[in-house]
Amino acid sequence: MPDPDGSDLSTAERVLGTAGATKRAAGAAESRTASRLWWDADADDYQAEHGPFLGRDDFVWCPEGLREEEAGLLGAVHGKRVLEVGCGAASCSRWLVEQGARAVALDISGGMLRHAAADSERSGVEVPLVQASADLLPFADDSFDLVCSAFGGVPFVADSGAVMREVARVLRPGGSWVFAVTHPMRWMFPDDPGPDGLTVTQSYFDRTPYVEVDGADRATYVEHHRTLGDYVRQITTAGMRLVDLVEPEWPEGHTQVWGQWSPLRGALFPGTAIFRCLLDQQAPAGT
Repeated sequence: MPDPDGSDLSTAERVLGTAGATKRAAGAAESRTASRLWWDADADDYQAEHGPFLGRDDFVWCPEGLREEEAGLLGAVHGKRVLEVGCGAASCSRWLVEQGARAVALDISGGMLRHAAADSERSGVEVPLVQASADLLPFADDSFDLVCSAFGGVPFVADSGAVMREVARVLRPGGSWVFAVTHPMRWMFPDDPGPDGLTVTQSYFDRTPYVEVDGADRATYVEHHRTLGDYVRQITTAGMRLVDLVEPEWPEGHTQVWGQWSPLRGALFPGTAIFRCLLDQQAPAGT
């Protein structure tokens, strides 16, 4: 985070009165409120900075630039009902619609959904938009064939196990859950794309959330850490099966820096973890 006393505060930090950062507990309600306020305040800046990289109707999984068109992590999507969790401007959902899927885009931020609606109008690709939190999905059981999330929602909720349970609930038997998050090992390093970001400064096992606060200690931004093992246990406890863990390598010739992601760090250790999960077909009654 920039120095609160300096002149390089982001728009969101100025609007929300961010006064500093700390490590402390942050529950479900506080995390939801902080995420909604932060992404509402940051939506315009985020889209101005990252929109060209993400595209208006493209499915980019991560800052390494891995695209679903090339990776095929979702499998065949034509005719499937798909939920995108933490959709932002919904570029992934529009791409899914163009591939023949029936996509629904969900985000906690009205500011992000405003961009999603505007981009859908400009592109002519309509996607239903829903404002809700990833750990409280407002859908009936067995509603979707596929649920996906490209860096959306999962790291910002207090209980990511609740996200896994909600996804398992809304998935139809045989459905897939594929989600990308910052690689958990990055928690050990400062959020710095340069040489200072190569030195371990905290324990991988310290799960205390990173919280930015205003002058009254109200959270303005919250991010939660889980280990790889935590995610695997949450997936299996929710009744799903982990079928693959993808750690995209930094591609040769990719020079763009995105926050803490950079060619320097990407050449040495992973920045993204993509989990592919399956909700197995239920066994027939009496077997």
